Amino acid sequence: MRTFMYLMADVSKIANDDYVGFTFFVGSMAMMAASAFFFLSLSQFDKKWRTSVLVSGLITFIAAVHYFYMRDYWDAFQESPTFFRYVDWVLTVPLMCVEFFLILRVAGAKKSLMWKLIFWSVVMLVTGYFGEAVSPEYSWQWGLASGIAYFIIVYIIWFGEAKKLATSAGGEVLKAHNILCWFVLVGWAIYPIGYILGTPGGLFGYDFGVDASFMNVVYNIGDAVNKIGFGLVIYSLAIKSSK
Repeated sequence: MRTFMYLMADVSKIANDDYVGFTFFVGSMAMMAASAFFFLSLSQFDKKWRTSVLVSGLITFIAAVHYFYMRDYWDAFQESPTFFRYVDWVLTVPLMCVEFFLILRVAGAKKSLMWKLIFWSVVMLVTGYFGEAVSPEYSWQWGLASGIAYFIIVYIIWFGEAKKLATSAGGEVLKAHNILCWFVLVGWAIYPIGYILGTPGGLFGYDFGVDASFMNVVYNIGDAVNKIGFGLVIYSLAIKSSK
């Protein structure tokens, strides 16, 4: 009983109008629940799809852990947890890129495709972090480099090597690939848009001055939708392909 009261004393109260704290909490719980769902469902798939579903669970699990830290950081300082957010992204976004390779192995995808996507995703994130947190005086230059890397990823999956492999695979693989492409084009677009609007000088030196709280809410909702949605697409493909 004493231990329980001690733990309760450490639980911080979320204010009724603290939408950032609320979305951090809901996001962490939603992604933890998604992780449990993906991990516990592994045994029902054919062996060739288990790694894809396992990676989906890892993505949401890593994000859930970081969201617990980010919520505590926000509660303590009322500041955007930029460092923790980029650490989360630099781990989970490359794994989301790996998912394209994993589902396209049936069409003969080579590891070079995986490393290519991983490389550009890391470039996108590292340059974004430098522009937002390390060298904000050069934010638009770093943001431009990050945006170029993002559009290279978009090109590869929409028109390049990944698209050709998906087309040759056809069927459910092509459908899943196309949905994941939309996640990258539309869902991931909130991040460069958020960078432009929320980072001083993020667009050729212009400062939009968008409130950090608003951007954190958008990022939190977008993260949960993108990461859980990615996993559910993979899960659906695995279910249909294992019948």
